[in-house]
Amino acid sequence: MNKTYETHYSDENFRQKMTRYAKKAGREVVEKALWLHYAAQDPATPKWAKAAMYSALGYFILPLDAIPDFAPLVGYTDDLSVMAAALVVTSMYITGAVKEQARSKVDGWFGSDADDTISASNPDDARAGGFKA
Repeated sequence: MNKTYETHYSDENFRQKMTRYAKKAGREVVEKALWLHYAAQDPATPKWAKAAMYSALGYFILPLDAIPDFAPLVGYTDDLSVMAAALVVTSMYITGAVKEQARSKVDGWFGSDADDTISASNPDDARAGGFKA
């Protein structure tokens, strides 16, 4: 993973990206980003794995990358590909607890029926600190 992207990751930048673009990015991208985010917060995750996770999340945070995020229909495909690569490399640290925590958060935002709309009952969840593990 690229160290340049890792330096662009911060909890605040991640929160802002999710707050603004979760609906546009879609459920799958958001869920994979949360897997990486929550796994990186786990003290048991080794530094090399955290570096890979933070690099992928840094790539996700930056709006101008291989395919700009604002490009219709394809804007987040490269972000998902980078996150998928990081997930393959760090899969042993993406535990069932991490997946459940992410699924719960995603269900709260998008609804459990995967209709790709952020839940009207909880639209400000991200701003209320919903990213802390």
